[in-house]
Order: sequence, then structure tokens, then C-alpha cells
Amino acid sequence: MDKEQQYKQKIASLETELQELYTKLDNNTAQSNKILTEQSKLAAMGEMIGNIAHQWRQPLMEISSILMKLEAKIKIEDSLSKKEVIEAIERSNKVTKYMSNTIDDFREFFAKERQKSIFKISDQVKHAANIIATTLANKNIKLDIIIKSNPSIHGYKNEYSQVLINLISNAKDILLHRDIKNGQITVKIYQKDNMCITEVIDNAGGVSVEPLDKVFEPFFTVEKKDGTGVGLFMAKLIVEDNMSGKLGVSNTQNGAKFTISLPLS
Repeated sequence: MDKEQQYKQKIASLETELQELYTKLDNNTAQSNKILTEQSKLAAMGEMIGNIAHQWRQPLMEISSILMKLEAKIKIEDSLSKKEVIEAIERSNKVTKYMSNTIDDFREFFAKERQKSIFKISDQVKHAANIIATTLANKNIKLDIIIKSNPSIHGYKNEYSQVLINLISNAKDILLHRDIKNGQITVKIYQKDNMCITEVIDNAGGVSVEPLDKVFEPFFTVEKKDGTGVGLFMAKLIVEDNMSGKLGVSNTQNGAKFTISLPLS
């Protein structure tokens, strides 16, 4: 066998080894992303359970108050009119309906979406706000929603809500960690150059790492107690890989600004 033939065989052998290495790397990347996705889902589920607890605490207290008044009426006055019973039932029904709607919100949040759909951005922003508003109120954090335009998007609406809740929760955690008084989170929606822009802005002092995009790296966490470091990574993955958009971060005068850019439907 001449040298040229030997070289050709050697090159072919190296190409085969290289292809096998690429395949292993692809498999490892896919496996790592799968693990990160599952970890992110578990972290989100824990956050959602905490939000349910906050959402239900006040309604449960209200139902308890209704029952206590009825009990006191019977024990003290030994009488209860039909009108009072009906009013108590109606009030209780309103409260339980609210609690049932809360469960529907969370069920929809975790529902598997097999196909993309066209949805109004404002609907999903309100949906996300309903889930997290009580938690923010209990922490004395103000949430402002500014809708300058209400475009439609073709994508996964629940995943968009998941990203939004993730960004708001992240801002909440930083505000609490830094003990910011009069904490505020603003969600701003507008349209620019055939893109739908959603900004999540806080007044927590800004991102303290360089470069700023480092916050999107997997397992990176700073200033967050018990943080998993996968939330922002998964948010970027959802926006850019699943919805053909862009998720970026910048600092403003008072805090951080996360910007979701999605193509209009």
C-alpha cells in the first residue's frame, strides 16, 4: 500500500472518529438541556405552590370570617334569618369561585402545548399578573403594567407567561435581597419595527455582574438565596429557541431591564 493510500485511510479514520465525537457532544448537550428543563420545571412548580398559598390565604380568612359571624349570631342571639343565610352563602360562593379560578390559572400555566397559537400579549400579561400579584402585594412590591399597544404573537402562550413570571419573580427576589424600600416592578408592552417588545424593569439597583449576559448562563446565580441558576437560562432558551425571539438585559438608572423581543404574528 503506497503512502497516499495510507494517508487517505488515516483521514477517513479521523473523520469517523470526529463524527462520533460530534454525536457524543450533541447527545450530551441534549441530555444536559433535558435535565435543565426538568430542574426548571420543578423550581417553577415550587414557586407556583408558594403563589397559590399566598392567593388562597386571604379568601380562606374571608370564608372563616363569614362562618364566625354566623356562629356568633346563633350563639349570642339564638336566631338567624333566611336573608342572612342567603347573603352568607352568596359571599362564600364568590370567594370559592375566585379560588377555583386561581386553580384554573395554575392548571393552564402548566398545561402542555403541542402546537403554537396566535394570542394577544396583554391576555398573557394579565394572566401572569393574576398568578403573582398577591405574592408581590404581601411583600409590599408594586407591580405596574403599561400597555402601549396590544399586538398578537404566534407562539406558545403558556411558555411566554412562564418567562414573564420568571422575570418578575427574579426582580422580586433581588428587591427583597437588597431590602429595597418602595420596591417597584414595571411591565411595559409596545410595538417596534414589526416586533413586540415586553420590558420588565425594576428599581433594585441593576445587574452587578460583567458581562451582563452572564446571568443567562446555566447554574449561574448571585445574590439569590437557594437559587437554582436555571430560571433565566430557561427563559432565554424558550424565547430564542422556541419562539424565534430575543431576550436581553441592560441596566437603567435605577435597576435592571429585561427585554423580550418577539416577531409579530
